[in-house]
Amino acid sequence: MEVGLPFMPSSNKCSNASQPSQGDSRERWSSRAAFYFAAVGSAVGFGNVWRFPSLVYEYGGGAFFIPYVLALFLIGIPLLVLEISLGQYYETGDVGVFGSIHRRLRGVGVSRLAWVCNAFFDSFGETNFWAQEQVTGSEAKGYFYNEIIGMSTLGSDLRPTRLVGKNVGYSFLTWTVIYFCVAFGVKTTGRITYFTMGLPVIMLFMFLGRALSLPGSQDGIDEYIHNSNFDMLTERPEVWSKAVSQIFFSLSVTFGIMTAYGSHCQQTEPAFINSIVVAVSNCLFSFVAGFAVFATLGHLALIENLETIKELEYSSFGLVFGSWPVALGTMPGGEHWIRLLFVMLFLLGIDSAFSFMEGFLTVLGDTKLFGTVDRKKTSLTLAMCAFLLSLIYATDAGLIFLDTIDYYINFVMLLVGGFECFGAGWVYKIEDQIESLGASIVMANIVTYFGAFILACCLWFGLSNADNALWAGFVGLIVFYALGTAFMAFLMDKRMKEYPGRWTWNSMTYEIQFKNIATLQSDLSGVVGYLPFGWALLVKFFIPPVILILFGLSCDAENANGQKVFGHYEGYVSSPYQVLGILCVVFTGFLFVSSLVAPQMYAALQRPDEEIMSKRSVHVAPKDVKEKQVPEIPIDADDVAEEQPVEAMEA
Repeated sequence: MEVGLPFMPSSNKCSNASQPSQGDSRERWSSRAAFYFAAVGSAVGFGNVWRFPSLVYEYGGGAFFIPYVLALFLIGIPLLVLEISLGQYYETGDVGVFGSIHRRLRGVGVSRLAWVCNAFFDSFGETNFWAQEQVTGSEAKGYFYNEIIGMSTLGSDLRPTRLVGKNVGYSFLTWTVIYFCVAFGVKTTGRITYFTMGLPVIMLFMFLGRALSLPGSQDGIDEYIHNSNFDMLTERPEVWSKAVSQIFFSLSVTFGIMTAYGSHCQQTEPAFINSIVVAVSNCLFSFVAGFAVFATLGHLALIENLETIKELEYSSFGLVFGSWPVALGTMPGGEHWIRLLFVMLFLLGIDSAFSFMEGFLTVLGDTKLFGTVDRKKTSLTLAMCAFLLSLIYATDAGLIFLDTIDYYINFVMLLVGGFECFGAGWVYKIEDQIESLGASIVMANIVTYFGAFILACCLWFGLSNADNALWAGFVGLIVFYALGTAFMAFLMDKRMKEYPGRWTWNSMTYEIQFKNIATLQSDLSGVVGYLPFGWALLVKFFIPPVILILFGLSCDAENANGQKVFGHYEGYVSSPYQVLGILCVVFTGFLFVSSLVAPQMYAALQRPDEEIMSKRSVHVAPKDVKEKQVPEIPIDADDVAEEQPVEAMEA
């Protein structure tokens, strides 16, 4: 262990307290380009070609870009940088990363393709729907819902009544392909993504060219860019949380994917630059796909004699399957172009799907329990489990399940994103802070900061009168924070009197507010390259409270009937849809809280060298303060099992 002066940074940028090292044993990407293709392939998926255009379509056209761009630069990119940097630094997945920061954070880390396959192979049948002439968007959408997904057999309550045989088979085929994509290691996976990511980019521009050449396409583009309804930003405030969720979806953050991918990079790779490349590439794909979708919608509105594209009433998968096949069907050999569309959608989905598998494989492969198990066996087991879980999407109510999970997963992503930033921004080096300042000051700081925002959210979203709630929330925030700050000042003054000459107000304020994130930024920068200090400030002070507010805003949203959307989404019956969605949110919170309260529950997920990586440095106190050393703070036996007494180190 390193022995040094107390409360002083180590001379090394990466102290022994957190210095990771696995030598050259860890499998690496074959090149930086392979990482780019894999990471961008994970980020770019169905959400870029239907979810993003669907949100733009629903929330005011070009007005949606305001919350989207703000969410990208203030939340999405900082989180992406955090995940890739931590993955590179600790060379492990989410569970190992946050377990290395503190063992009580280990809980932070813990379908649709079958329809595309069905539609693709159905296009070769004797009654090929896509080969018909003058297919309208409404007909194409209805065919996709009723024949491909199989929703024609649903009753009025929309509960599932059967498994759709073809979709079960194609789901099995999909997971078989995913298995072969991940079973042979990240080098093979990286090479596969040259095809699964490269070809869809080429095909997107081909489809864009065709869409722009259609009559009426300009009307659709005007709705996409020019005819912005900025009233949506205030009339439907949930648009802000939708924008953040879309960024989380499209950047693949909070799923453990980017941490896993980063862990297979060389430690000295420029994480900040790599994150920018991935984020910008992903958003450009979404932006271009939006032009293709809206140009096609303009054409459909023209041929159906509608005044605006809003009258088309498309959403979700219907936005793509009700538009692009119709436009491509007007080309010579149109049915073949439609098949290419299904190939593109399959490739977009497959590399996103196997990136989820890679996230799981990285976490399991870095644990004591599964680290020695052959990767092929682990991959096969995961693929089989995933296939069984995906069968709910192979029912005739598969789209209802997807729509419900898609809504509730927004809350899961917000929770995980908040937990990640809390772990990195507030828990990193917290034991050093406690040793320096005492537990009371450290805990008072956390309670003051987060308590003020929690109280504000309770008032903002709990009071029925909107005007009163707005003012009451801000007043509550300011009063709570002021009282908390006054209490902290009292504790800090008491501490300074206990150790005269050791602290000043400035030095103690820096120690409690900025020292740990400055250390985080310095530790990571010493390994993964340049990271701006502004990034660290966003991670600690901006993103957690914003996510807390957005979570409350999402929970408070109401439907047209005045009911809370949470628990009544789209009017679907409670069982199984609402119950399943809410359980996803509750389970995520349970994982985090249980890891804080009972970290031994996740001991099996501990990596072999985590005890060494998470151990903090031992400091020797100067003689003038040795007699008034900070009282020892009780620590769990597992935390100190291998630590030597300070007296022994001094001897």
